[in-house]
Amino acid sequence: MRLLFKWIALTASILTVSYLLDGIHVNSFWSAFFAAAALGILNAVVRPVLLLLTLPINFLTLGIFTFVINALLLLLVSAIVPGFNVDGFWAAVIGAILISIINAILTWGLSDRKNFFFVRRRAVPPADDDTIDLKKNGRGRWE
Repeated sequence: MRLLFKWIALTASILTVSYLLDGIHVNSFWSAFFAAAALGILNAVVRPVLLLLTLPINFLTLGIFTFVINALLLLLVSAIVPGFNVDGFWAAVIGAILISIINAILTWGLSDRKNFFFVRRRAVPPADDDTIDLKKNGRGRWE
């Protein structure tokens, strides 16, 4: 069920960006739906390989080259899915950034962890074998 919701959220992100940006065109809801499916599959399969291969340049640019990888994947989806068109490289870069931001906002509540920003510490039970109990007596000494 969560996968379907993420898929629909990515579809809504693509439709929103096609409305906001002149360089990305979507003919119908189904074109955006299949573009979201293709983008999800490419992000799961191809993107980790590309990130690993471009690790040195990504390191030198402090991660900014990741936007180029996302843009190239968006252009690849544009070539695969009929009815989904990206006009150029810079439209793909801006579109990939906007799709990422909108999709992050839409899927914010799907985290498995309920307290995302808080770390809970669990109390460690005291060990019975190695524990020394000291008490302070009335004269200020420990016994």
